[in-house]
Parts: sequence; C-alpha cells; structure tokens
Amino acid sequence: MDSQAALNTAKDSLKGLAVGDAFGEQWSALSSGRDTSLEGPLRNRKTPPAAAWPWTDDTAMALSVGQILERHGEVRPTELARAFGESFAADDGRGYGLGMHELLPRLKTDPDGWARYVTDLFDGQGSLGNGAAMRIAPLGAYFYDDVDRAVEQAALAARVTHAHPEGVAGAVAVAVAASLCARKDQQPLPADAFIRQVMAHTPQGAVHDGLGQAAALPASTTSTEAARVLGNGSRVRADDTVPYAVWCAAQNSDDLTQALWETAQGLGDVDTTCAIAGGIVAARTGVERVSSEWLRRSEPLPDWVNT
Repeated sequence: MDSQAALNTAKDSLKGLAVGDAFGEQWSALSSGRDTSLEGPLRNRKTPPAAAWPWTDDTAMALSVGQILERHGEVRPTELARAFGESFAADDGRGYGLGMHELLPRLKTDPDGWARYVTDLFDGQGSLGNGAAMRIAPLGAYFYDDVDRAVEQAALAARVTHAHPEGVAGAVAVAVAASLCARKDQQPLPADAFIRQVMAHTPQGAVHDGLGQAAALPASTTSTEAARVLGNGSRVRADDTVPYAVWCAAQNSDDLTQALWETAQGLGDVDTTCAIAGGIVAARTGVERVSSEWLRRSEPLPDWVNT
C-alpha cells in the first residue's frame, strides 16, 4: 500500500464527511419540527441560510480516527480511546449521545480500560447506535486497496465505543462502501451491485438485511421513499441509518453535492446520514467540485487535514 496515497484518500473522505455533517446539521431544525420554514429551501435545493455551518460529533470523532491513521497507519484501540476522550473533554457540546457522555470521560482518564467500559453501556448490551458508522468512512478510504483489511480495522475501531454487533456491523458496512468508492481507477458500479458488494462483507443481522432492502429498491425510488422503507436515522440505530446512507451514496457516487442534497431529503438524523454519505462519496470525488460558498460556510478542519 502506498501510505501517502492512502492518507490523501482518507483526508478527501474526511473533508467530505465534515461538509456533509455541517450541511446536514442545517436541516436538523426542520427534521425535528422546530423550524418548518426550512422545508421550502430543502425541497427547492436552496443553500441553507445560516452564514456558518458548524460540524458535530460525527466530524469530531472522525478526526480522531484520522489522527490515529496518520500516526500509525492502523487502528490502535487504546490510543483511539484516548483521542476520543480528549476530544470530548475539549468540546463536549458537539451533540454527543447520552452513551458517549457516560463513556468518553472514562476513556480520557483510563483509555486502557476501554474494553471494560464499553460493555457497561445499555445494561451490558453495548451500543447499537450509528456513532461508529458515522465516523468511519475515512478509515475505509484509507484501506481502499484492501477491503478485507478495511473490514478488520473498522470492526476494531468500532468496538472502542460500540460493543453491540449491530453497531460494529454498521461501521463495517460504511468502511467497505468507502473502500469500494475510493477505487478511482474503476468505473462506478450500478447502485444495486455496489450495495450487494457492501452486503457481502457486512456481518449478518439487521444492518445486513437493511442493505438487502436497499439493493432491491426500484431505480425510480426517491430519497423520501427510500427513507420510509430503510429508516433515516431517527431511531439513532445503525440499522436505521446505514442502509439509507449507503443507498444515497451508491445512487450518487460521482457527485458529492448531489449525494448530499438527496440524502438530506430523507430528514431524520440528517447530519449523520449526510456525514456517512459524504465520507463515502468524497473518497472518490474529493471536495473540489463542491461550491466555494459551501466550503466557506462549513466549519474549517484542523490544518493537518489540509496538508
């Protein structure tokens, strides 16, 4: 593996994830019913009105994954646990879920204990949420030349915070999708074939079954219809989030802006579905074709991402 090429591809994915996260967050008030005035702009694809688009915990945690890959070229769970904990301590107002508010302070003070703490969540079942999936696309992009390695590393990274098999499966599916999408020397696969390849590497269970539903959707299906069938992240579960986000990415694998508009139409956990779809598609496209206005409004990333 060309380590520099791998890192550059991961950074492209990370940039797309962050733009997707920041863009998707602009519609969260509409999704929750707090601001229905945004319905027209979303339906008519008008740039969200806010002058500044901050990103959320999706990007904050993805940055930690990216830092570990840049330093070591692989996941090191204790170091990743420490990075998650330190990022949370530095800024805990990024929209982290309740489970992470319980877990991440522990990881900061005792990162070596991550395997014990993560199994304490949700009465010992571990989290089956979408948090491991939302941050993992850059890792899949990094291992673009070895999908089996992407699977193994994604599962390892997921288990630092998500002990439930479905939480891990969601991360694996997204990492595989990003790994496949990042192969720029190959023509994009038809959406249904792409999703079936992702399925082939995803553990059996609810996420896998949701991907099967996604692959079977008729070509004429709209994003709104797909979200009704597959879920849109409103339950904040991996199986309610990942199939839809992967479907949106598969439908628009050569056009990041189009992918984000299509994904946002499904509402729900919009920042997370857009972060996942954005990270997958940008592994192939980068962010060069995203409008300068969007890039200017999106919260900047740390300097190391752009070097």
